[in-house]
Amino acid sequence: MAGRRRVSGSSVVALCLLLVSLVACGGRTAADPARAEVQGVLDRRAAAVLGHDRAAYAGTGAAGAFDHLSEVPLAAFGYRVRDVDRTGDTATADVELSYRVAGYDRGAVTAGRTVRLSRDGAGGRWSVESERPAEESGQQPWDQGAVRAVRGTHSLVLGVGQSAGTLRRFADLADRAVPAVSAAWDGDWARRVVVVVPESVEGMAGLLGSPASSYRGIAAVTTGETGGRERAPADRIIVNPDAYGLLGTLGKQVVLTHETTHVATRADTTSATPLWLSEGYADWVGYRDSGRTPDQAAPELARAVSEDRVPARLPTDEDFGFTADADELARAYEGGWLACRMIADQWGEERLDAFYQAVGAHDERAGAVEEATDEVLGVTPEEFTARWRAYLRSEFG
Repeated sequence: MAGRRRVSGSSVVALCLLLVSLVACGGRTAADPARAEVQGVLDRRAAAVLGHDRAAYAGTGAAGAFDHLSEVPLAAFGYRVRDVDRTGDTATADVELSYRVAGYDRGAVTAGRTVRLSRDGAGGRWSVESERPAEESGQQPWDQGAVRAVRGTHSLVLGVGQSAGTLRRFADLADRAVPAVSAAWDGDWARRVVVVVPESVEGMAGLLGSPASSYRGIAAVTTGETGGRERAPADRIIVNPDAYGLLGTLGKQVVLTHETTHVATRADTTSATPLWLSEGYADWVGYRDSGRTPDQAAPELARAVSEDRVPARLPTDEDFGFTADADELARAYEGGWLACRMIADQWGEERLDAFYQAVGAHDERAGAVEEATDEVLGVTPEEFTARWRAYLRSEFG
């Protein structure tokens, strides 16, 4: 830079050598060897998990979780140390866990973990004292106990505190759901699902890292990243056994088919996709071959229309909040379902799929539905809403 004296290369080298025992050249503190040592311990731990080597796992420290995940069919399992906070012979590591379930995950599930370690005096080897979810991260199934795995034709069911017979029934439901979804959705997807069944709603909430009160009336949810195929590597259908157990045979199948639809459409579901479309489409697939009439499947909306309270607009994302009034939440789901059912009835099922994909392909939420209604359905958003309101009147008249 003009106006500044340059320092010769030899001077820089000499200065760095002088300071190396105190500060790394450039002002960065010298690397703490504990980080590399902790990474090595966790690498050995991960290798022991993949190799089903209990003795090697125990050699790295606390061995409680090893037996809990022994039935999970893993294709990959590893840790990446992000930071280590060391105080003498104890340390707390901020770690990213990543793993893939063999035959099901296109990419890795990742989760933040907090690992506490100790060592026997200076120069001793580090060993794991405990491992738990990082703050604001959900649990993994093996954090809650021994995981039992049951395979179906198109499914893998992982359960904690559940009998093999119960998990087999979930696998049977999932095996019916996958072909039902494939018959409706023409997009590319893996055509297999992973279902996780914890012991209770509290277990479900632990997996999701949220309060149990948020899910007491929710039978199941699907986790996964939206935003394109490369960000949709590993969905999980997580069941609330308390609420799910209250459903009848048809209700159980509809719910699992609904959640499987979310897995199938994940790559085409983006931030541009409104909830009335993603939830409505999943319900449309769930009810598609059920034989249920609108009055049977949408009782809250049927009641509103019969009382001359036809909604003035399609449901907003806020209408789908888990903390919303139960009747309002039901009407939101029912309204989205009937909007998708109307498209299938009046434009055809292939056009419904094309509409879903066109909305998700948009760069942002603004204008996504508007452009898709114009380009795929050939109507304005106002005309679409008017037709939907008329459709509600005709179906519930």
